Amino acid sequence: MPLLVGAIVQWGLNVLALIVCDWAFDGFAIERWGPIILAGAVLGLANVILKPLLTFIALPLILLTFGVAYFFVNVVILLFTEWVVPDFVINGFWTYVGATILIWLVNWLGSLALAAVIPDAD
Repeated sequence: MPLLVGAIVQWGLNVLALIVCDWAFDGFAIERWGPIILAGAVLGLANVILKPLLTFIALPLILLTFGVAYFFVNVVILLFTEWVVPDFVINGFWTYVGATILIWLVNWLGSLALAAVIPDAD
């Protein structure tokens, strides 16, 4: 799949994941479509740019906790997205944890569905 198409599909999956989180959690609120679309883009860019840097910085802790700390790198990415995007609010630590798991799950299932439809969608 060409790079631009893959990026747009990933952006769409992020937007879908954020919509599901908004539906699933009371402490997760995105007010309008503009912030949802912006949050999907910020989340995607943060995963590409910020996540490798944070992973490198947290590598000793990740190794010490046998990978458990890597989950909290994803929580920090979501925290960063909430901080950057206006009209996007997450209340409570457990909402961050649940939203991180749900965003991962939606992206994983979307990637599986896409791979089933398009064999070269790796």
